[in-house]
Amino acid sequence: MIGTKVTVRLRMGAHDAHYAGELVDGARMLALFGDVATELLIRLDGDEGLFRAYENVEFLAPVFSGDYIEATGELVAIGTTSRKIRFEARKVIANVRERGMAPSAADVLPDPVVVCRAIGTCVTPKEMQRKPKGLYVTALPAGQPPAPGAVVTPQSEGGGPRTLPTLEKHAPEVILTAAIVGAEITREQTPYLPITPQEIADEAARCREAGVAVIHLHVRNDDGTSTQSKERFGEAIERIRQKTDCIIQVTTGGAVGMSIEERVGPLACNPEMATLNCGSLNFGDDVFINTRPQIKEIAQRLNASGAIAELECYEVGHVEEAIALAEKGIVKRPLHFQFVLGVPGGLGASERNVRFMASLIPDDASWAVAAVGRHQQPMTELAMRLGGHARVGLEDNIYLSKGVLSEGSAPLVARAAAYARSIGRTPVDPARARAILLAKASA
Repeated sequence: MIGTKVTVRLRMGAHDAHYAGELVDGARMLALFGDVATELLIRLDGDEGLFRAYENVEFLAPVFSGDYIEATGELVAIGTTSRKIRFEARKVIANVRERGMAPSAADVLPDPVVVCRAIGTCVTPKEMQRKPKGLYVTALPAGQPPAPGAVVTPQSEGGGPRTLPTLEKHAPEVILTAAIVGAEITREQTPYLPITPQEIADEAARCREAGVAVIHLHVRNDDGTSTQSKERFGEAIERIRQKTDCIIQVTTGGAVGMSIEERVGPLACNPEMATLNCGSLNFGDDVFINTRPQIKEIAQRLNASGAIAELECYEVGHVEEAIALAEKGIVKRPLHFQFVLGVPGGLGASERNVRFMASLIPDDASWAVAAVGRHQQPMTELAMRLGGHARVGLEDNIYLSKGVLSEGSAPLVARAAAYARSIGRTPVDPARARAILLAKASA
């Protein structure tokens, strides 16, 4: 599957040294890349395959005998017979090689040194492919490795310290949400933005196959402008339900300046979930207004529709407002929070902020993170490491890495799902997500 990684680690010996009896030649790194490529092909195809070509190779730092090298290959694209792989070799232990030190002296490097990078293509002939294929989506940049150690959050007011669950203490399941449309991005920014109801349904189906359980839904008019029209939502929801079993979560946020009647229009389409924005904030160069009376009214409309609320919180105060609404019975328990981070004018995307917001919520509540722009990948991966759920997609981030446009939301979902599995968490299907969110909330 796209995003799969394999790694080998080994020590460079005297037999690897080529220059001046100490320096290892670059060909040795390419041999390691060949080994990890072979393992990737065996895992994917059940055959060793053949190495076809390198697109580029960069030798970035010297390698000496006695150094420990960790070589990683990540599968980033799949054709009928071709498999594109991104390679990286890092020095993790280095021989000291200083005057007065024993020749055997070596240090573990706190920050491994990248010594070589490359992108290569391998081929497995069709007749040699012995395994059925999983989801094939476009190239994904490498994710960050999980940080070790348990996480302890600050003490919350009115109670004792709340420790975020470690992966050993909470269920190893994660709910992935895809925000596939949004209200701000345009076709000029990315041609992969779905606009018509059929395009939205097709993208929802691709995201479902990639590992998503919930579709966070905005809709557009034919000219690409954002709308809260119940007719347009109704058509999109019908098309999505024809193609996939995902939970559909509609927005009641709308655009800046929309009336309450416009914002609650999608609730007439009988969605299973809907968002409730829990406060006002500077939103880029605009101001997103949610007065307390407006929040209460939308919450009451949401309850009357039978949809389950996702509490969108852009600030710490929004979390406390949502809890106050729950204490008054205006929002139904148990609660599900979405921490939206990195919006210009809102709370920044940082690990400290995630930990603190999660420390404030009730013990029976669940939470997720949606982070914008370049923050999406590190913050959603952090949320998964800390036991939360995650939202990805074009609405929050049209870029995978510097200047690289995402080909829809499905690649972002696939990358998040691959990362979740790599740390021992399983992306749940919509049926299981209903059991976790909907059935629990209605109990």
